Amino acid sequence: MTRTTPPRPVDVEAQFPELSSHRRMCTRLHPRPGTPKPTDSSVGGPLLWPAHEPWPTCQEPHARDRGRRVEDVHQERHTLREAWRRHPETGPSTEDLAALSVLEQEHRVPGLGETDPIPLLPLAQLFAKDVPGLMPPDGRDLLQVLWCPFDAHGTPRTPGVHLRWRNSAECGEVLETSPTPEVVGSEGYVPEPCTVDPEQVLEHEYQELFGENLQYRIEQWEEELEEEAEESGEEEFVTYHHDLSIAPGWKVGGYASWGVTGPFEEVCSCGAPMRLLLTIASHEWDGGARSWIPLEDRDRIAVAGANIPTHVTVGRGGSLNVFVCSEDATHGHKLSLQ
Repeated sequence: MTRTTPPRPVDVEAQFPELSSHRRMCTRLHPRPGTPKPTDSSVGGPLLWPAHEPWPTCQEPHARDRGRRVEDVHQERHTLREAWRRHPETGPSTEDLAALSVLEQEHRVPGLGETDPIPLLPLAQLFAKDVPGLMPPDGRDLLQVLWCPFDAHGTPRTPGVHLRWRNSAECGEVLETSPTPEVVGSEGYVPEPCTVDPEQVLEHEYQELFGENLQYRIEQWEEELEEEAEESGEEEFVTYHHDLSIAPGWKVGGYASWGVTGPFEEVCSCGAPMRLLLTIASHEWDGGARSWIPLEDRDRIAVAGANIPTHVTVGRGGSLNVFVCSEDATHGHKLSLQ
């Protein structure tokens, strides 16, 4: 189903003309539960992976012998969905709760050492023909993203992200079933299969990257809007950060939000500046970004879980930004948890 971002509630460039030099297009992916195929762009779907090519594994040292089973995580979500579908007023029955209690249990994998290889989980697959702004390296048209489902990588701790760029026409025979780790460190690292509906939208840069004068003028303007809202008895008013700057949810390209760390420049080991490739988001929208809710989802705002279609959770419900070299996307990537 098509997803359409509403027009911004205010033409911010009319208010602040200099913002025309701080604009950039991003592609909102709009993942929604579905049954994607290996030939589709998706989040959490099967990958177009050559049968002859080894599946990537994590061998970085960290505990990996305790957690939840992938199949239990998916079954728990299915059980909850069905319970609320059958009983929208009361939710899970006594029998459902008993089944959920079993599915929520952690398990141990005896003998699995801290450097023993474990398969990475498929996270996303994006074809250049579907996703404007992907900008793959020459001769390639497909990005595949996988990660280690344990938050034991880097500082702050995140799942280890693996990028694979490839030419889809050269895949040949495709792997039918991908290997799965016996347990995962967090259910939030197990994505639900989702189709995507890419949509290009205009963004404006993160406010703290502006000069002091422009930041001050925007703040003054927001205060005026807040006063007008209070005088008229309205509960909501437009803010630059929530309504006019950066789109929430999964997206390709555009600007990064820096709400946790504050802004800093990512530079590749080759010295070139890095660009935002992908934002992995815990929510498609939240209370502060309601103006970005697609028109087709407006009647589902109150539906539990409507804004977490992928069931992916990074950090404390934030976003994980993946940066790549602006000169050569095959250089090592960098992550920023926000």
